Amino acid sequence: MKDRDIDELLNRTKVPQGPGAETMGRIAEAIAGSMRPVRPLPPPWMLTGGVALICAVVAVAGAAGLGFAGIAKMNALERGAVFSALAMLVLAAASESVSSMIPASRRRFSSGALLTVAGLFLAAVLAACFRDYQTTNFLHAGPVCLAIGVLHAMAAGVLSWLVLRRGFAVDAVSAGLAAGTLAGLAGASMLELHCSNFQAAHVLVWHLGVLLVSGGLGALVGWRSSATSANRETEPGRDSIRHSGQ
Repeated sequence: MKDRDIDELLNRTKVPQGPGAETMGRIAEAIAGSMRPVRPLPPPWMLTGGVALICAVVAVAGAAGLGFAGIAKMNALERGAVFSALAMLVLAAASESVSSMIPASRRRFSSGALLTVAGLFLAAVLAACFRDYQTTNFLHAGPVCLAIGVLHAMAAGVLSWLVLRRGFAVDAVSAGLAAGTLAGLAGASMLELHCSNFQAAHVLVWHLGVLLVSGGLGALVGWRSSATSANRETEPGRDSIRHSGQ
């Protein structure tokens, strides 16, 4: 077969026609009827500052209600080290939490690395500042601090979600873990402001435990949300299979 024969075959081939103007008009009208204007998200720096401020307000408000015994007992060096570390970690976690809710955003850390780095760094700072190695009332007072810290972390998490709810998490588990880490830092900050028990074991286990528990709860919420969305997407298919079987 020569090139001329191939050209003749191609020229005789009928190209399928697209939908007519009337059909396209009906499609456009159907789509336009369901579309609503979308308010753009604020810039990432503003969202980051907003959720970081929420964490600070929750921590300070909680300590104001329970008392500032912790920060009052610290010396200037301890205050500077502990709260500088917490402020840096809160800003880093806030930035990563915002990025996880904006598709295609640049992530400096994975959510797992964020929790790990935050936990190790904060543990190092607390261990350097508090060197009382007694364990008096370790099992009696510890769970109280853990419960109070987690409750404040949950409050910070819910308020942060209200700010970021118009975003979209491509990886819900990762986003939940980042949000849980941020909320856990708010709970830990409240405890450092309030709790005057500076025994190293108490601080490293129960105060840091708030960060770990909150991160785990955030990941669990993200996993549950992802599983619920997946189930909703598959339900119509399941219904059709069930009806066809009947």
